[in-house]
Amino acid sequence: MTNLDVSKLLRNVAAAYRIKDEQKYRFQIIAYDKAADTLENSPTELRELFKEQKLGDLPGVGPSIRAHLEELLTTGKVKHFEEVFSSIPEAVFTLLDVPGFGPKKAYRLVTEFKLKNPKSVVADIRALAEQGKIDPLDGFGKKSQDDILTRIEEYGRGKTKTARMALPYAGELAKKMLAYLKECPAVEQVSPLGSLRRRKETVGDIDIAVASSEPAKVLQHFVDYPHKERIIEKGDHTSSILVSSGKQIDLMVQPPEAFGSLLQHFTGSKDHNVHLREYALSKGLSLSEYGIKKRGDESGKLTHYSTEEKFYAALGLQWIPPEMRENTGEIELAKKNELPTLLELKDMKGDFHLHSSYPIEPSHDMGNNTMEEMIAKAKSLGYSYLGFSEHNPSISKHTSLQTKAILEKRKEFIEQLNKKHNKSIRVFSLLETDILPNGNLAIDDDAISLLDATIVSVHSSFGMNRDEMTKRVLKGLSHPKAKILAHPTGRLINQRPPYELDWAKVFAFCKEHHKALEINAWPLRLDLNDVLVREAVKQGVKLMIDTDSHSLEEMDLMEYGVSVARRGWAKPSDILNAMPYNDLAKWFSM
Repeated sequence: MTNLDVSKLLRNVAAAYRIKDEQKYRFQIIAYDKAADTLENSPTELRELFKEQKLGDLPGVGPSIRAHLEELLTTGKVKHFEEVFSSIPEAVFTLLDVPGFGPKKAYRLVTEFKLKNPKSVVADIRALAEQGKIDPLDGFGKKSQDDILTRIEEYGRGKTKTARMALPYAGELAKKMLAYLKECPAVEQVSPLGSLRRRKETVGDIDIAVASSEPAKVLQHFVDYPHKERIIEKGDHTSSILVSSGKQIDLMVQPPEAFGSLLQHFTGSKDHNVHLREYALSKGLSLSEYGIKKRGDESGKLTHYSTEEKFYAALGLQWIPPEMRENTGEIELAKKNELPTLLELKDMKGDFHLHSSYPIEPSHDMGNNTMEEMIAKAKSLGYSYLGFSEHNPSISKHTSLQTKAILEKRKEFIEQLNKKHNKSIRVFSLLETDILPNGNLAIDDDAISLLDATIVSVHSSFGMNRDEMTKRVLKGLSHPKAKILAHPTGRLINQRPPYELDWAKVFAFCKEHHKALEINAWPLRLDLNDVLVREAVKQGVKLMIDTDSHSLEEMDLMEYGVSVARRGWAKPSDILNAMPYNDLAKWFSM
């Protein structure tokens, strides 16, 4: 079982507890959901941790769940889970894969219509909705019935797609393999290829290139990878293995003198390479993964290139960063030596979307680490500043006065942190505040006035139409203290589609009122996406790259937000948290 398989199992346990008695089993539900989150975002497969006796290293996984995981990995089943599931039809858990279906809704429909077959339950529900049989049920109605049909249609479309990994998961998996390959003395250079090297938001199989004069030694080292499941094929210059995550890794080995040609060819994209070949043909040249030769040269003489820089230079082009190779104008700029200088990870000076464990009694999940611990981590990353943005205090559990009291206390605490650390790092007092469906912010002006600024975001009612959602978002952003729109499309990669916004209106509003859009580096978000980032850059809208971290380890995810920015052709001047402190503070005061 992969991490995702086990994570789904744990979420099913939490769902079963919700069906049984949500109040009674509240703490169990929180524990299982948290453990599922940990596994989904862990770069290391559970089986590997189990083999290495490191299950205890998983943050947020307590002794009880850890024991259940050990039982699962040892016997293939968990007695406790079977007891929890015993009174719930299996078809319920199939419905949980459909967007918009929570445990109680799924259980109600399955039991009401006595649906027992998990393989046909989605089709059965669709048929019932089409026949108008869900509408009359208490608590449903026609709108709910229509929404069920829409969600099932989306689910059907999603099932036809090839499963791909979000970039951060593929990146962490590749890092392990790259580190392993570098242990082989015969490896001179190593690099990822394809969509992973171009840093696309999702990646299929992982392709890696190695420069070596001793391919046999490299390939043997590769297939000896200790975390492989099986060898798919092993040749003289290429090999493929299946690793414990269930993903395929392909390796190609090329002599060092031709490594640049290989790297360019297999990095792609296909459209970039086609355009590049057409350009080469116009110059009487022919390209391949082995090098460049003159067309019509009967000798077949091929010139090899050890680096990509030399390969592009031979065509009279500026070297094009992999993230830009999508045939969207980069070759034309490279001809004129006018490619933008893209943002780099080293340019980042801070992170503004951090969830600490400060007891703010939030509307959503808390962080795992203290502010002091996160400040220390920020210093280790070389940051000049950071902002804490816990979720706003729960509005259902607090009065306005209670919320204000909580934030007053927090403000005093952050002021003390600034006095202590102001010579080495500056701390901004922010908050991640929900934009309610009517566009109001979840907390009132008296509470918000206690903040340096607030990040605003949508966490509910994702089904609003484009105009309604645009009106909602812009109303929330219009508050003078609202400076950043977090994860602006609300999408979760492979799980939840983005909601629609009128981006022309959003960009225009942000530019006029000095608001920023976030590039959220959280693995399942990477939101804004690269297409919208590029448009924001064109429109002169400022961006903020944040990790949305709930733990210290997650603060290292910044590189993936930077990758999205680079694919959107963003320069350091486009990114607020690449600015010096004084410039950033001035922007916040606008």
